[in-house]
Amino acid sequence: MKQPELKEIKAAYEVADENGKSMLRALYPDVFTQPEETDNRPVTERVKTFEDACAVLGEDHLYVQMFRDIYNKSEKAGANVDIDVVAYLKLRVVCAALNEGWEPQHTEDEARYYPWHWLYTQDEINDMDCDERNDRCMMSVGEYETQYSGFAYANSTSALSDSTALVGSRLCLKSHDLAIYCGKQFIDLWADFKLIRR
Repeated sequence: MKQPELKEIKAAYEVADENGKSMLRALYPDVFTQPEETDNRPVTERVKTFEDACAVLGEDHLYVQMFRDIYNKSEKAGANVDIDVVAYLKLRVVCAALNEGWEPQHTEDEARYYPWHWLYTQDEINDMDCDERNDRCMMSVGEYETQYSGFAYANSTSALSDSTALVGSRLCLKSHDLAIYCGKQFIDLWADFKLIRR
């Protein structure tokens, strides 16, 4: 028996009642399944929240699964995961989504970028003009302990070897612009990750 051509299937669909249309969709799903539209906007337009980052990566992505697994298990057990751990797990998802599949190879010629944050004194803020304040994406540190920010640094140069690690490499991004965007757009997550709450 000869298979109907695409034109014939679509013509039959146009004149069929709802039951006939349902049967044709079941018999020829490839003909009636609409391809998903690709969102061609820049990643900075598609990833504005943690939920956006999860949607971009998909629920099957390892980082999304790990976040959900750890967070859900702790909730069921009645335990709270420390806020810095939750922030780190969320930032892994965000950075992976913003990197759109790029992963650092840690080769000599590879550039990697990381959001860089610093704390200002009130005097420094007072000396800034409005544009500087807006560019700095200020946030209140009222709920954080600001006497000790939680940062640590160690350097040894008077030995047989020299090793310096200024920034962790796990949350790096593929471009300077993405690092700036991530640092500003997700500043609350970065604060939860880097600073100690009172």
